[in-house]
Amino acid sequence: MAKTYALVGTGGRARMFYEAILGPHSAQSRLVALCDTNQTRMDYTNTVIERELSGRAVPTYKAADFAAMIAERRPDTIIVTSIDRTHHKYIIAALEAGCDVITEKPMTIDEEKCQAILDAVERTGRNVRVTFNYRYAPHNSALRELIAEGAIGTPTSVHFEWLLDTRHGADYFRRWHRDKRNSGGLMVHKSTHHFDLVNFWLGSQPEVVFAMGDLKFYGRANAEERGVFTPYTRTTGVEAARNDPFAIDLTSSPVQKGLYWDAEKEDGYQRDQNVFGDGISIEDTMSVMVRYRNKAVMTYSLYAYAPWEGFNVAINGTGGRLELTVHENSYINAGSTSDTEGAAKGVHLYHFPLHGEPRQIPIKHSEGGHGGGDKIMLEEIFGNAEPRPGYGANHRDGALSILTGIAANQSFATGLPVDVRTLVRL
Repeated sequence: MAKTYALVGTGGRARMFYEAILGPHSAQSRLVALCDTNQTRMDYTNTVIERELSGRAVPTYKAADFAAMIAERRPDTIIVTSIDRTHHKYIIAALEAGCDVITEKPMTIDEEKCQAILDAVERTGRNVRVTFNYRYAPHNSALRELIAEGAIGTPTSVHFEWLLDTRHGADYFRRWHRDKRNSGGLMVHKSTHHFDLVNFWLGSQPEVVFAMGDLKFYGRANAEERGVFTPYTRTTGVEAARNDPFAIDLTSSPVQKGLYWDAEKEDGYQRDQNVFGDGISIEDTMSVMVRYRNKAVMTYSLYAYAPWEGFNVAINGTGGRLELTVHENSYINAGSTSDTEGAAKGVHLYHFPLHGEPRQIPIKHSEGGHGGGDKIMLEEIFGNAEPRPGYGANHRDGALSILTGIAANQSFATGLPVDVRTLVRL
């Protein structure tokens, strides 16, 4: 019998889920409702569904009617892809209504909301799955397997550098993520992916975090200092923004127009704010140190104005070193083409034994976003794929991934290290 799903939040991240349910996995899954604060956005989503997928519109509910939607449609599982600061509200309400939950990362944005989710899971006995698609990317899976096989002995240290280019990185500074109250900043919204990967690779969890972060590139003050400040607050239809490489025009893309420009009349949300304007409260340059329960340590950096997109990670151990470099073609469809037939493009994984010849580990090409992780994960969630032990992330994994970022935010503010164990009860 097909499992039934309702989806809350029909912005950009929703499409991956409803395409999987209504497309390749329609025999095992059924979408029974859409829910959002914005009716125009849901109507556009239904236009896509009718035209490209099932040929039938899905019933829609405004966010205020979330409880009624569950009562009327009786979904097995709620999929949460709403704005980050609202995740906990829908997750907890769904659990208490007897539903399981699949949620986009981050699970939530601060320790109070995190504890409320953990308590709700314990209270209800229901399941929460966090969709960490990067775990399933073949290069990240290979790194985990090499460590588990003992290729470098006992891991002792990690150096992890993530670069967001001026296409992807800038986008966080023009949309709702620019307000830390919405997203928890990039340490939570974006880096939760990366912190989860390190937990996943090491098989451990963070204990102590020390961090420094600042807004050094985006924002009005930085633009004025460099003499590049432009006075407009948004960029669509603004003549002065026509040649601005950081500007976007929401009317030039049917998706952006349907989801945001046409929907703006309902809630006033502007998806095209000036990245060098006022009102930015998140950092764009961040450095973090972490000590893990297994005594390994990590140095991590993230900056959001790089000339290329991707990451470098090195993991050292008592028996050698692993190095992984990933150059992502775009932030939507990372690693989806190949250098040679069957091999992933822009992905290089090296093993340096302590005593012995180094070797390059071949990485098989996988289609789809997030280095091919999306497709593999979606087949496991919605299809017939056999679950891979240790890959599906639950509420505890979701908490451990965000706690590093939450602790980093606290360290930014205080200049002091933070004991992660004091933040929530795990």
